[in-house]
Amino acid sequence: QQQNRVGSFFIFPTITVRTVLDSNQGKGRETARIAGGRLLHLPPPPIQSAARTRRMRLLRLRLPLPALLPSPNPTTKSFFSLSSCWPGVTRTSPTSHHKQMSTTSSSAAAVAEGSAARRFWIAASSREAAFATYTPFLLSLAAGSLRLDSFRHYLAQDAHFLHAFARAYEMAEECADDDDDKATISALRKAIVRELNLHSSVLQEWGVDPTKEIPPSPATTKYTDFLLATAAGKVDGGKGSDKMATPFEKTKIAAYTVGAMTPCMRLYAYLGKELGVFLKQDENHPYKKWFDTYAATDFESNALQIEELLDKLSVSLTGEELEIIGKLYQQAMRLEVEFFSAQTLEEPVVAPLSRYRDPKDKLVIFSDFDLTCTVVDSSAILAEIAILSHQKASQSGSDNVLDRTKSADLRNSWNMLSNQYMEEHEQCIQKLLPPEEAKSVDYDQLYKGLEVLSEFERQANSRVIDSGVLRGMNLDDIRKAGERLILQDGCRNFFKKIGETREKVNLDIHILSYCWCAELIRSAFSSVGCLDGVNIHSNEFTFEGSVSTGHINRKIESPLDKVEKFKIIKSDLDSITPSLSVYIGDSVGDLLCLLEADVGIVVGSSTTLRRVGKQFGVSFAPLLPGLVEKQRRLWKQEASIFKARSGVLHTVSSWSEVQAFILGNDSS
Repeated sequence: QQQNRVGSFFIFPTITVRTVLDSNQGKGRETARIAGGRLLHLPPPPIQSAARTRRMRLLRLRLPLPALLPSPNPTTKSFFSLSSCWPGVTRTSPTSHHKQMSTTSSSAAAVAEGSAARRFWIAASSREAAFATYTPFLLSLAAGSLRLDSFRHYLAQDAHFLHAFARAYEMAEECADDDDDKATISALRKAIVRELNLHSSVLQEWGVDPTKEIPPSPATTKYTDFLLATAAGKVDGGKGSDKMATPFEKTKIAAYTVGAMTPCMRLYAYLGKELGVFLKQDENHPYKKWFDTYAATDFESNALQIEELLDKLSVSLTGEELEIIGKLYQQAMRLEVEFFSAQTLEEPVVAPLSRYRDPKDKLVIFSDFDLTCTVVDSSAILAEIAILSHQKASQSGSDNVLDRTKSADLRNSWNMLSNQYMEEHEQCIQKLLPPEEAKSVDYDQLYKGLEVLSEFERQANSRVIDSGVLRGMNLDDIRKAGERLILQDGCRNFFKKIGETREKVNLDIHILSYCWCAELIRSAFSSVGCLDGVNIHSNEFTFEGSVSTGHINRKIESPLDKVEKFKIIKSDLDSITPSLSVYIGDSVGDLLCLLEADVGIVVGSSTTLRRVGKQFGVSFAPLLPGLVEKQRRLWKQEASIFKARSGVLHTVSSWSEVQAFILGNDSS
């Protein structure tokens, strides 16, 4: 998906399946495939990490793209079928695709594959775990800059919660009818008591009883009320455990209670490992004991123990009852995020970015579109629409040999253009790379090198226009294809939140794209209800009536076009009010804009982007560690926390990380 898109258009007129082979195990996993007119999503592989190298292999499936094209409608000129399905192939809804965070705790994998606990965590970790990690409280805690009064307040709130947690364990134990289950719950409750004792020992050093001095906050009360209500059987219209008629009904309440408690255990184990790495950078970290507690093997064992218990209690439940547990799990995760978000802080924080910057300053978000926001590159879709347009007569039942011949000729032309592009693009990349790796970012040399790539992109687009492949598309078909375009997981939520908060947080959003047809982009954002306020800067098809002529109004087709448009927008805004800029991209074409922005964020795992960037002295670093370091610098009152052309680009594993950093969660 990432390596296949090497420039302004998709190199194959097909969906590409990316298989990632682990260099040690040689196991491959597909991320997406087309089958019978439906886009099937499979769990994506983890993003590459420094610890484990992976080699990429692209497998081409010579399949059409009807899944992203308009469905037949007898009242319109749309004629592409979405309803066909090959025998033996299971269809899944596009909404079922979900991008697992690469940072999901590896220990959780010890829970059997296909387990309920594992499924629930995966569903939650792609969003809520990121929102929790990026809360101002936890970033300050990881940086060691959190003031003691804030930590004391947190411990007081956590003590209120842990008392409720222990009580919920007691209630679950009463409902369980299996002696082994009762013993497991009892052991977990004792672990909570030990955690409470740790809180007390820390607070006693200050001579304070926080549960008496600090009442529970609304967020804490909301969480404890939810937990105790669940343990009492007040779930989905339940009648309460004291009124349950049979042991099985009580066992079901035990399962519900454990389902509501499990995410807390797994999240804290996850946070202990994710944030505990920052202790290595500071041997005198003031909150070392907190991190050591949740990164400890004993705590991980407790998390696994409650997950295994949840799996055991879930075995006898119906699908509807499992769905209830899933909802309880998600609700508990959201309440955890609200709990962390509600912690009091007095010091300035680097996230969310909308809170860090001066409210009078404009926050400007720039983003690429193809494969940054989308799962599939738009050029392949547009080419396929054009090719299938010439099959209209045969689709309607007539036997037009001329139409079939024309369609075949266009497909052959597109195949030739794609293959030529692929071969020449790699040659172009090799040509622009300097012989030696720069020790620090060399922006001027990079700009000069990308002049070569820009000229190549313009020539490639000219060949496409001259071929006539893009002629004859109906505007309505393009719009309907845009409506069915699948956005990356989390991207839709991000842009919806942008639309809701744009005016409140003084924010502008701009899309800079090579896409040949801006109408496709507008339709994609409009279909998910987030077009309002989004400024789209892209190329445009020319039309005669509602049919494309095959020509393109060429506005942005190269890295240089993108960065010049970026500079113009930024300059115009700065002439009115100071601004802080963020650019989100995935490919070499975004590299200059990524460097020009105050914050450059890389999504995906394009090896070409990293190879070119590294050779010109660009560094790539995960966003979370970068923010923790910036939080330390902010604490020390250093200037220029975010700076354009710093030479450092930040990588993320999901759009949820982007939203958590820029906007925060819904409670921020």
